[in-house]
Amino acid sequence: MTQLSIIFLGTGGSWPTVNRNVTSIAVKRGNEILLFDCGEGTQRQIQKSNASYMQISKIFISHFHGDHFLGLPGLIQTMQLNDRKKPLSIFGPKGIIKIINDILNLGFFHPEFKINTFELKDKKIIDFKEYIIKTIKVDHGVNALGYCLEEKLRPGKFDKKKALKKGIPEGPLFSKIQKGKIITLNNGQIIKPEQILGPPRKGRKIVISGDTKPTKKMIDFSKFADVLIHDSTFDSKLENIANEYGHSTASQSAEIAEKAKVNKLFLTHISPRYLDNKILEKDARKIFNNSFVARDFQEIEIKYVN
Repeated sequence: MTQLSIIFLGTGGSWPTVNRNVTSIAVKRGNEILLFDCGEGTQRQIQKSNASYMQISKIFISHFHGDHFLGLPGLIQTMQLNDRKKPLSIFGPKGIIKIINDILNLGFFHPEFKINTFELKDKKIIDFKEYIIKTIKVDHGVNALGYCLEEKLRPGKFDKKKALKKGIPEGPLFSKIQKGKIITLNNGQIIKPEQILGPPRKGRKIVISGDTKPTKKMIDFSKFADVLIHDSTFDSKLENIANEYGHSTASQSAEIAEKAKVNKLFLTHISPRYLDNKILEKDARKIFNNSFVARDFQEIEIKYVN
């Protein structure tokens, strides 16, 4: 089974504070790290965490406000200084190609590893074999995207009694059939996985809203997610200000989580005005009890439901 975890590298909004850096979230799946947003100072946050910037294979930028992408130049240069060889893929809304080209021509810096850049639109689905990344256009006053990582269906539960009855010996063939592979017995009999395994089981799902006002589209996009990470910049008393500037309150995030029937909600992009985040958590838990204010360097493992 592939381990899946979330590492919150930066959970603040607008500018860094003593307790929170600006936005960046690492999703570690096996030996691969996917980075969602890369605010100023992200590489320093990575060095202080359990993540490794050399394991980052893909970076997804939600939009081009500085607290979401200004960490890219330093991170890319550090990768080069550490002799990175494998390619890096960077995704984002329209304009990301120009921004990356500008970064690669800053000063005397020219990375030797290949950087592939892709512009994404609303409702895009990118297939990465074992999982997909989906996009949604969010409501932030600028061209901005939310992202969903969704694992593909995995093989059903292994029925040992059925396997033995079919004449499959314990050992390597057990392992192959558990992985969904067709096997051939010594007598020439071909056994298909569906003859031994139960119905396919759903994979895990993580949704990251990016900066956004509450939008009904996010409910369907987040449906039954294991984890929803949602913009919760302000508390409910500042709802008008939050929405005016393209952000959500903790209680508005909780309403989306409740309607989407997610398992856990993490509140992020916390305004620098909050030295005590209990007010945000309290607001959210009035509506959705399984709500948590994310903390810098907090690490969450996402386990299979069955």
